[in-house]
Amino acid sequence: MQYTHLGRTGLIVSRLCLGTMMFGPIRSEKESHTMLDKAFDLGINFIDTANMYGSQDFAGETEKIIGNWLAQGNGRREQIVLTTKVFGPMGHGVNDRGLSAYHIRQACENSLRRLKTDHIDIYFMHHIDRGEPTSADKESWGLPDRQISRPSHLKHETPWEEIWQAMELLVQQGKVLYIGSSNFAGWHIAQACEKAAARSFLGLTCEQSIYNLSNRTVELEVIPACREYGLGLIAWSPLAVGLLAGKLPEGEIGRRRHLDETIKTHHEKLIAYDSLCKELGEKPADVALAWLLHNPVLTAPIIGPRTVAQLTGSLRALEIHLNDGIMGRLEKIWPGPGGEAPEAYAW
Repeated sequence: MQYTHLGRTGLIVSRLCLGTMMFGPIRSEKESHTMLDKAFDLGINFIDTANMYGSQDFAGETEKIIGNWLAQGNGRREQIVLTTKVFGPMGHGVNDRGLSAYHIRQACENSLRRLKTDHIDIYFMHHIDRGEPTSADKESWGLPDRQISRPSHLKHETPWEEIWQAMELLVQQGKVLYIGSSNFAGWHIAQACEKAAARSFLGLTCEQSIYNLSNRTVELEVIPACREYGLGLIAWSPLAVGLLAGKLPEGEIGRRRHLDETIKTHHEKLIAYDSLCKELGEKPADVALAWLLHNPVLTAPIIGPRTVAQLTGSLRALEIHLNDGIMGRLEKIWPGPGGEAPEAYAW
């Protein structure tokens, strides 16, 4: 296994991060524990989860599964870097979501209880606080359709002063060690970091964004912001929900329907990509991960293997070297936004 520092911090994490979103709804607790055991044996010390994962009844099922695994002891908790997230709805109450100090405190206590641990190593804000959820959000989250008014002179987001005060308290209490962001825009990262610096607080240490060969929007402003402020980038959906993994396994019906239109749209690119991977003698999934790992800002991609064999096979990505010629060919197949802003679109 290879390791690196998490951004500008002294924390050392594995170059592959194990994602756990399927623990509970797709994978049983026994299967999930087998996956965690193997990852631990392989030297993967970076485990990513969220309080929302695992069920539709706000039960935090995935955190409970991980907590039961940690409770088995044998040095598990002491040897892993454990993350979880706050923001999404965890109940039907009007304060059971978002980034208010009220919800951050409550969500952290509940996550600690489910995870059966006394601290969270990296506590992610799962999203920038956008205020009142949309009707679509309420429907998908199972929330009552209540309208919440807010004084017109105030922003819709929870103010950073409130967020950082709540996070600082958790750090002071030893319940959280580092803070991360997820799905932030570049200007959100800059704003959050500047507000934290004004309080002499470490602030954000990493950003978790969607990033893969077919979705490179973060190259415009998020990656430059991470580099400027010393944040490690953690890539979710590194295989674009299976688009970059080669032949989609049978039985993934739901994913197949979701991918059909995307596959049609990228048909020619996928043919060229598959041909290049065959020429290299490597699996498409491993090449996609290796491409991400070549970015110096990237700390780790989050992998979500379906089987232990896939988990073990993912380590091949750490050994693949993509020279300038291959990187150039990948750029032609999967062109990015044209570089960083503003040069990508202006003189």
